[in-house]
Amino acid sequence: MPGALRKYVEITDDKALLYNEGAEMLVETARLWFDLGFYCQRKGGQFCIHGVTGPDEYTTVVNNNAFTNLMARENLRYAAETVSHMEERHPEHFATLVHRTGLETLEVEDWQRAAEAMYIPYDEELSIHPQDDNFLDREVWDIKATPRSRFPLLLYHHPLVIYRHQVIKQADVVLAMFLLGSEFSVEQKKRNFDYYDPLTTGDSSLSACIQAIIAAEIGDIERAMKYARYAVLMDLADVGGNVKDGCHIASMGGTWMVAVYGFAGMRDSGGELSFFPRLPPQLKRLRFYLSIRGQSLEVTVEKTSATYLLREGSGMTIIHQKQEVSLTLDSPVEVAIV
Repeated sequence: MPGALRKYVEITDDKALLYNEGAEMLVETARLWFDLGFYCQRKGGQFCIHGVTGPDEYTTVVNNNAFTNLMARENLRYAAETVSHMEERHPEHFATLVHRTGLETLEVEDWQRAAEAMYIPYDEELSIHPQDDNFLDREVWDIKATPRSRFPLLLYHHPLVIYRHQVIKQADVVLAMFLLGSEFSVEQKKRNFDYYDPLTTGDSSLSACIQAIIAAEIGDIERAMKYARYAVLMDLADVGGNVKDGCHIASMGGTWMVAVYGFAGMRDSGGELSFFPRLPPQLKRLRFYLSIRGQSLEVTVEKTSATYLLREGSGMTIIHQKQEVSLTLDSPVEVAIV
């Protein structure tokens, strides 16, 4: 939730919501994470969160799920940053926040300290981020030897059997690499993806779109297209055999994300809009529209170039393949894809 709030505020510049309802949400969620975690002496005094379940439903009640700890750290940081900014620059909003939540200054210091000390699992031998403290100690499930008729696994195997193995229902560490991409190097993203992708079953409609996005980012366009097809056809081809029960709305949204975040390579970290297009051979052209802080941007991606057109607004600067591109109203800018 705090990550969604931050993205919303950065893209819309809706500070009124942030300083009112948003700040209250940040305070209460930061309190939750600080209450759930503790400074573990066995981890060198780092802040740990035990007994949780991350996005992967085939691995439950674990210690230090990497996704959870990363998102909790982001929540604690954003809450401390927002509250401190309000106290310094918007005292009237800060006073209201204190009145509504009973916030104390020492709490903010606690959040900052916990965020700085947050334990993020990392295995030096494999150079990957373990999904949790014990994930790598489990037996690897032989997915290739499992007949397709025996999926989804949860319909044919007791949960306690599944929980004892390295097998993943939906993107977990891979999802963290998408939502908090700046926390990982390109090399780490590739190593993590290469390790976790063969362990992921495809039993969840929520996973293929995220796998496609990260595959595209690390340059594996073949696998990106494979997962993109899966997301697109989830309902059209009744991949899960359950479309009679209703459409997979999250997968539909994920299909849009594959096009925009995956093949167009869009990222919006810190409110900065950047693009690193990577069209697969099957696509000749990709076009979509974005609304950013009251301005309307049209993006067209082709094989060798991308065109950015500001249709509404006073002007903006974007990043194309690490280079700044300044846009003015109704003046398309075409840049090469290298």
